[in-house]
Amino acid sequence: MSGPLRIALVASARFPIREPFAGGLEAHTWSLARALTVRGHRVELFAAPGSDPDLDVTELPVHRPKLSTAARSDVSMPDDTWMEEHHAYLRLMLDLAQDGGRRFDVVHNNSLHYLPLAMAPAVPAPVVTTLHTPPTPWLESAIQTHRDRSVTFTAVSERTASAWRPLVAASRVIRNGIDTALWPEGEGGGYLVWSGRIVPEKGPHLAAEAARKAGRPLRLAGPIGDADYFATHVAPLLDDDITYVGHLARRDLARLVGGAAAALVTPRWDEPYGLVVAEALSCGTPVCGFDRGALGEILTDECGLLAPPEDAGALAELIDATTRLDRRAARERARRFCSLDAMADRYASLYQELAA
Repeated sequence: MSGPLRIALVASARFPIREPFAGGLEAHTWSLARALTVRGHRVELFAAPGSDPDLDVTELPVHRPKLSTAARSDVSMPDDTWMEEHHAYLRLMLDLAQDGGRRFDVVHNNSLHYLPLAMAPAVPAPVVTTLHTPPTPWLESAIQTHRDRSVTFTAVSERTASAWRPLVAASRVIRNGIDTALWPEGEGGGYLVWSGRIVPEKGPHLAAEAARKAGRPLRLAGPIGDADYFATHVAPLLDDDITYVGHLARRDLARLVGGAAAALVTPRWDEPYGLVVAEALSCGTPVCGFDRGALGEILTDECGLLAPPEDAGALAELIDATTRLDRRAARERARRFCSLDAMADRYASLYQELAA
């Protein structure tokens, strides 16, 4: 099959797909939807309420469940957010099972929920699921319900593909891409920057400790995903040199990252890709990070240096050398390795193959 495709893009029901993004997954889905639309495909995005109105969005949750008093009093009753998300995907997948083959040429699941994966065999259209995280029990369970190759898997990095290989023997690696025009090259400056969701697995407190040891000011930016963690581990480290600047829109964040001498990236989990790395490189800002997950796939010695995981002291020792790396080499690495165009073209090619 050739020509424009009708694509259902399944996104997060928890966070809207709009700026400022809740995280890398939301930023990725927004970029992919826009890039596919620019290529002439008809993209319908199934996403949380409040998503970007410039996209063709069908809001999730489609319907909220109306639960009886008896059901709500059951000891196994989960919280309302869990139930709403579960019901949203259940309704969506039942709708796609009924008429997805008539409405779409391909369904691309970018959610982290188990139902779009578990119910994929019922959809009369090819289904692609992108593996955005290391293995989780919910997704592993969903995969094990499949008796045939009813889902085509992609992974955002070689590291992620390898982690899933015991259950997913073959997944195509299509790395996340960014629009380098939206992350322009900056001139750098005297401060360091850390950006991302402020949660324990991203380790911003370790970035603050490393910056302090190196004697460098640090700007922290991103949504506070775990208020207790922020209050206990991050807020006590803030002062005139280590500052939290808030959850910034993309343009303001790009300006902040481009004005930094280096970006600190401090994953405490096996980072499946690391969109903040690509964003920093696009801004010409070299990266100093922990050698965890896929960071080593993105960075070269010309644009970034890596320390052992969890070692803020070792990270601090690499900061000065990182700030001396060539900013043009960082920008070129982003253009060659982290291209949104390359990502969108590869997904479009896969869709065409499956639709045929």
